[in-house]
Amino acid sequence: MKIWNATIHTMTDAGIIENGYVSIENGKIVDVCAGTPSELHKKDIDARGSLLLPGFIDAHTHLGIIENGIDFEGDDCNESTDPFTPHLRVIDGINPLDRCFAEARAAGVTTAMISPGSANACGGAMAILKTAGHMVDRMQIGTGMKFALGENPKRVYSDRDETPITRMATAAMIREGLAKAQHYQMELDFAQSDPDEHMPDYDAKSEALLPVLEREVKAHFHCHRADDICTAIRIAREFHLDFVIIHGTEGYQIADILEDEHVPVIVGPMLCDRCKPEMQGLTIQNPAKLHHAGVKIALCTDHTVVPIQYLSTTAALAVKGGMTREDALYAITGGAADILGIGDRVGSIAPGMDADLQLYHGDPLDLLCDPWLVMIDGKNVL
Repeated sequence: MKIWNATIHTMTDAGIIENGYVSIENGKIVDVCAGTPSELHKKDIDARGSLLLPGFIDAHTHLGIIENGIDFEGDDCNESTDPFTPHLRVIDGINPLDRCFAEARAAGVTTAMISPGSANACGGAMAILKTAGHMVDRMQIGTGMKFALGENPKRVYSDRDETPITRMATAAMIREGLAKAQHYQMELDFAQSDPDEHMPDYDAKSEALLPVLEREVKAHFHCHRADDICTAIRIAREFHLDFVIIHGTEGYQIADILEDEHVPVIVGPMLCDRCKPEMQGLTIQNPAKLHHAGVKIALCTDHTVVPIQYLSTTAALAVKGGMTREDALYAITGGAADILGIGDRVGSIAPGMDADLQLYHGDPLDLLCDPWLVMIDGKNVL
């Protein structure tokens, strides 16, 4: 199948192809070319000059784990009975039939990172999903491990007179968990190298953290305030983690540090009020200031804080705050894919990539403009 007569925003070094076509086979892009195909078939799609973009990627959400319109029964985001839960997996709490998946697809969002909440110092394993499907296992294309610093763990556990009730205790709990996992790995290695040694007792929490320590899985740190961001950097450096900052509300205040340390930031939510003390520094200039300082950024809605269908509106706010349109679009396509570690599959239009695509008659950052075609893995999902 081909999509032809399109203005293609490749989100690669190829830039924008003013009049081109994309060839798709078995759910993958096999060719991206300028001009008109020499042969056309009935199933091929005439874009009629529309903009062809990769599907949008929301780099941080709670999609499907906080179900739409349901209270406690559909909220599986925070297991706030234990402040350190790396052994929990978000895929066991996501309802892929939640109506917001359809709303995401209708807005061109074809991939979303879904995370446990930030009540715990470690909330558990995250999941990167395509937004079409009925079984989470078949939708997943990546993962991450969720940590949280700052106000949220303090607030949740101070009400119960349990640790952590300070920033110090939250950071110490994360360090303790990572150090314990390191020791568990040493015991495993020793037992495997010496047949006379017994294997250590199974430790689900430490086991879950081993891929993080091996840098196979990225650590995602929930941080709003600048000092919490610096604490995340400190912990990540101590344990040599591959890590990402989520939210980064005050990131612009330490943009030079983030650039020096090569720390990527998933910025958002922005289409909201300053709903808690650590968000007092919220400004729509944050993404532009970070980007201009050389920091890799993505944008997110933090759904359900901001409904996922307003991801492109979040990008429009970033433009209003000083980003260029193409840079803002990149932050919800190729930039998001790069930060999440899935840039080999999604986020750009190039041979070998998944055929997650969308077509617009108008401006994709216009609130009044919706895609008229959305594909995931080469199948129309609108």
